[in-house]
Amino acid sequence: MLQVNVNKVYLAKPRGFCAGVEMAIKSLTWMVRVFESPVYCYHEIVHNRVVVDRFEQLGVIFVNDISEVPPGAPVMLSAHGSAPEIVESVRETAGINVNAVCPLVTKVHHEVKVRSKKGYSIVYVGHKGHDEAIGTMAVAPESVKLVETEADLEQLQIDDSLVALLTQTTLSIDEWAGVKQAAEMKFPNIWMPNRSDLCFATTNRQMAIREIASLSEIVIVIGSANSSNTVALEKTAKRYGAKRVYRINHPDELPTNLEGIVGVTAGASAPEDLVKSVIDRMSPLDGVEEVNVTFEEEYFPPPPELRDLLRTISDLVSLSLVAPSCKDYPVDNDRNVKASDILEGLTAKS
Repeated sequence: MLQVNVNKVYLAKPRGFCAGVEMAIKSLTWMVRVFESPVYCYHEIVHNRVVVDRFEQLGVIFVNDISEVPPGAPVMLSAHGSAPEIVESVRETAGINVNAVCPLVTKVHHEVKVRSKKGYSIVYVGHKGHDEAIGTMAVAPESVKLVETEADLEQLQIDDSLVALLTQTTLSIDEWAGVKQAAEMKFPNIWMPNRSDLCFATTNRQMAIREIASLSEIVIVIGSANSSNTVALEKTAKRYGAKRVYRINHPDELPTNLEGIVGVTAGASAPEDLVKSVIDRMSPLDGVEEVNVTFEEEYFPPPPELRDLLRTISDLVSLSLVAPSCKDYPVDNDRNVKASDILEGLTAKS
């Protein structure tokens, strides 16, 4: 039984959905509204068990092998980015295909393509087996070497005349900094992009957790174990002073002995209604104080192929030729619609 004696909650801001996740979730939501079930998605749309479960309830089928998708079926590619051969295969076989890859991941794919064509050996800092790392390395597998730690880098044997350093977008700042410094020492002429590959939203959430970790006795990180940025938040909270850190998927997983001052944040793929339900379950005696380290206003529009589809739907809406459910979220209002709200509303209507 949950024994709650929480005095106060420090709530991190920014937290939860980033611009890339917002775009991906709203895009898949549009697919669900427009097409008859099933809609297929290659890999989890985002790494959050609750979000994936909700879409599965709406008839979305997530696959790890593109051959599982019947020819002609509507398909979405996940936010983490896909190998070029997967993208091409989907274009050839799917009825409608939408690539919901985050633009920041696309930037890294482009850097890999350009550097490999120029003859660079590419050191890619990422997590082995992560969907983003798999997709990025597949852009130029003959040129890319994956490292996770400084020890991996030390063992790497490559020609040091042309070396580029790129990274998975969702790594922690501290995790990246150590490898970056070691790479600069090992390869003095190493090339790096002028603008860091680290996702701004991931970095912002880590800066916010640093602030609340020093203020809190316990920190709750909401998100799934396979979410790289969520795990990074958990590690950051421990590194910056939190005595007890718990990662949970859902309020039911809250530890049974909560007390004192508790910090709360959410990974970039965790919906806001989960944050609200976690805080409601704790019911802090002295309320909630939001700790804001920066303001995010970035917006990624729907993928171009989906925008084309939605423009057609918009024309049909004006002629009243589509179902009422497609009129609830006008295309031209996409920027002002929150992914958490649209997903929660869609789930409630299912």
